[in-house]
Amino acid sequence: MRKIYIFDTTLRDGEQSPGVNLNTKEKVEIALQLEKLGVDRIEAGFPAASPGDLAAVNAVASAVKNATIIGLSRSREQDIDAVREALKGAQDPSIHVFLATSPIHRKHKLRMEKEQVLETAERAITYAKKYFSKIEFSLEDAGRTELDFVCQMTDMAIRAGASVVNLPDTVGYLNPLEYGNIFKTVKENVPNIEKIQLSAHCHDDLGMATANALAAILNGADQIEGTINGIGERAGNTALEEVALALETRFDYFGAKTGLNLQEIARTSRLVSKLTGMVIPGNKAIVGANAFAHESGIHQDGMLKEKTTYEIISPETIGLRDSKLVLGKHSGRHAFREKLIDLGYELDEEAVNVAFAKFKDLADRKKHVTDEDIRAFLEEKLVDTPEVYTLEAIQVSYGNQSTPSASVRIRTAESETREEVAIGNGSVDAIYNAIDKVTAEAVELEDYSIKSVSQGKDAQGEVHVVLKQDDISAQGRGLSTDILEASARAYIDALNRLIEKRKSPGRRDKMSLI
Repeated sequence: MRKIYIFDTTLRDGEQSPGVNLNTKEKVEIALQLEKLGVDRIEAGFPAASPGDLAAVNAVASAVKNATIIGLSRSREQDIDAVREALKGAQDPSIHVFLATSPIHRKHKLRMEKEQVLETAERAITYAKKYFSKIEFSLEDAGRTELDFVCQMTDMAIRAGASVVNLPDTVGYLNPLEYGNIFKTVKENVPNIEKIQLSAHCHDDLGMATANALAAILNGADQIEGTINGIGERAGNTALEEVALALETRFDYFGAKTGLNLQEIARTSRLVSKLTGMVIPGNKAIVGANAFAHESGIHQDGMLKEKTTYEIISPETIGLRDSKLVLGKHSGRHAFREKLIDLGYELDEEAVNVAFAKFKDLADRKKHVTDEDIRAFLEEKLVDTPEVYTLEAIQVSYGNQSTPSASVRIRTAESETREEVAIGNGSVDAIYNAIDKVTAEAVELEDYSIKSVSQGKDAQGEVHVVLKQDDISAQGRGLSTDILEASARAYIDALNRLIEKRKSPGRRDKMSLI
């Protein structure tokens, strides 16, 4: 079987999605799940961007043992040195060096001629070779680069010591025939091409990222770069779960597979969605809520007779299971522990006790607690942020003929309790105004979204907010069967994260890279 290597850039390119800003603990949490998923290579970040990014890459490198950890670098010695520093604790380190090659980039961004681009890239690869045995070199905007120059750059990279050469469609401009032809041409015209792996990195600006990645595989690509859920710069990247399932389902056509543990896909997708705050569209391929839903009567009839009439992928393949154990307020600790195991959670005794207490509290509010309810409260706070403020109580007064008002009681880190009352344009606005009065923090609400975690009138609501203060932004999450309580919890969570960020050095502006 031909293996396609998976290069995951959720922590680097994925974090460049507008509104996404992961802290170090969240990055480690995602990286450890990517390790369970069986990702071959994890691009942990861009160490030269800031001390904070360097520290995050270092933390991921120290935590992950069974995947190659990669740091991104421009073709500059100081960037390469930053990657060296960040990957000191990695068991299997690698560096990813890039330089733009297209005419538009050469003229307007680099202000370099072809010869200068060749020389700059060669110096960078040669310098990196002193410290790394594994080097990937990317031709940024290869998709709009002259084919003869792509071949020339690839030849140089091989001779300089690269082990992987990436030919990205940086702006999502190409169609599958054009993109596949780049790999075919390079394979046929570059000497010693068998000494390296060719990699494909596609963006989804025209909705063709997955199709282009598959075209690259058909024409000789050895590695696919992408993100979980397809998140990333602008319209996003190739969704790795789509490539993996396309190869799995159509092995008869592609003759290749990834080494991913496909049953970890659903859980990985949920984790990335929760920590980034990026909701997965219901119609998203593979991991969307409707991916295995059938509403049409004709479809339902076919499914009842033979599932393969309308379902080419089994939900079990990606780790989704039908509930075998209905949990409610009378369920005991043993049944709850079995459910955790069934859902794939491995918790120590103390964590089980905390989770069981949350379950009992939720069961008092709901008749039945679903798998999604359990996942939601288990993953609500995977990362501990110092709680400067904690919500103790809220009370809201609302009528369509009166001005909404809210009172909040909040406990500070010094165990001081404060109460305030405020009015607003709506109930949520009133709650947020009251919290602002308690904390005296001047913040701007950049984003507010709410979704139902499960079904039914008693479903839990999950609220996601993004707050901004000067040049700092922070996201927060809140979960409750009451959306007003969830809204308050999300706002306070974001405030706590924002305050913590103010203390952290080296906040970085995100850069648009390959």
